[in-house]
Amino acid sequence: MQTEQIKSLVIDALEDLKAQNITVLDVRGRTSVTDWMIIATGTSNRHVTAVAGNVEEKAKHAGLRPNGTEGRAAADWVLIDLIDVVVHVMTDQSRHFYDLERLWGEPSAGTGQSEA
Repeated sequence: MQTEQIKSLVIDALEDLKAQNITVLDVRGRTSVTDWMIIATGTSNRHVTAVAGNVEEKAKHAGLRPNGTEGRAAADWVLIDLIDVVVHVMTDQSRHFYDLERLWGEPSAGTGQSEA
């Protein structure tokens, strides 16, 4: 399955269960771990767990085997590693605290320095 298809599958799975504030970050050239990060917010720990489960289910149904899943026990941040795409489903509080968009987003324009 091509990376664009994986991204579309993940976004559809997130939208199916009403994940909020879905953000797609291109991290190619910044890390060798993955090419894309998709971040979404769940409204509660149960919602985070359900949304992450839906992503895993849809991925497996499409023939993808996640390289790993972390955080299901605490359910405030669940990470699903689909190799080229890493999915982060987080509560609003965790998302603001860890601020992955700032860490992995585009470097600030005009500073000449990278933030990551």
